[in-house]
Amino acid sequence: MKTPSPCYVLDEKKLIQNLELINSIQKQAGVEIILAFKGFAMWGTFPLLKKYISGATASSLNEVRLCNEEMGVKSHTYCVAYSNDEFDEIVSKSSHITFNSIAQYQRFIDRVPEDVSVGLRVNPEWSDVDTDLYNPSSPVSRLGITSANLEELPDRVEGLHFHVLCESDSVALEHVLHAFEEKFGHFLSQVKWVNMGGGHLMTREGYDTNHLIDLLKKFKERHQIDIILEPGSAFAWQTGDLYTTVLDVVENGGKKTAIFDGSFTCHMPDCLEMPYRPKLESGSDTKIEGWHAYRLGGVSCLAGDFLDEYWFEKPLKEGDPIIFKDMIHYTMVKTSTFNGVKHPSIGIKRENGDFDLIKEFDYSDFKNRLS
Repeated sequence: MKTPSPCYVLDEKKLIQNLELINSIQKQAGVEIILAFKGFAMWGTFPLLKKYISGATASSLNEVRLCNEEMGVKSHTYCVAYSNDEFDEIVSKSSHITFNSIAQYQRFIDRVPEDVSVGLRVNPEWSDVDTDLYNPSSPVSRLGITSANLEELPDRVEGLHFHVLCESDSVALEHVLHAFEEKFGHFLSQVKWVNMGGGHLMTREGYDTNHLIDLLKKFKERHQIDIILEPGSAFAWQTGDLYTTVLDVVENGGKKTAIFDGSFTCHMPDCLEMPYRPKLESGSDTKIEGWHAYRLGGVSCLAGDFLDEYWFEKPLKEGDPIIFKDMIHYTMVKTSTFNGVKHPSIGIKRENGDFDLIKEFDYSDFKNRLS
């Protein structure tokens, strides 16, 4: 079957490679690695994922329902804040429930069943993340309790959770663990588990997995405690691309812009928020002498829906493909139908090379989000 445009295409073979590495790490380290839906929630792949992992972490009622319905297990749940009318359903479908503040703990703890494990999110106040938008470790962050505000562990708290990394390496985790133990180590003899959150990009080429395994084993032995990791990017890292097609080429002020049938603001928001420049299947994000320069423009009406020049060996024309690399993790989960722009289809390139179209979107998907 021909791949439609625009379309997110996941490479099943690459996903399996990532899953096998993740499973190897969790077995060698003696830890539990679960999926974070906020980074990857393509539920058509869950039957495959369940062969390697035991579950997932959710941060909203919708994600909790997705875990229960499509993974067939209760979720590890952390929400920045729980609403009164959603809490009972959330906790009934969760194996672990983590509170972001003491006030939230106090408000809801009497509604948590005895068989649900209770945790608190804490802020170690250290991170290697330079981009403020993705850094939750500020001393004034709304995410997690600082040591200054946690004099003792409340009743029933069995776990501590932190999440301060983003596409980081194991050396960054080592620094975080030092800060965590310094600020919260006196509580570790009182809890059963520590959730070290996400941001562990263990499937990236060059990541020192042996160092990660050693860190986790030593921490577990030192504190006689269970360890949970919940990466999002690591599962879907470099597993798929966004296929698009040039619709037009316009030239103004001496600059050419190739307009494609996708959108940065609708389909690749990190490119504008971070900002982040994706690689292309054919084309260069750095200047090559003799190649042709084009800004890439999305099809929405937002003036800023473009990225500055990429370089192409041949001039671009209507109908030419533009394939954005590594557009599965933290991309598909952030899309919108702003401006009524068509949402990309979703497909899977199977291990045998066949293409399966999993999902197409139409007018009803746009209309039903409105009223």
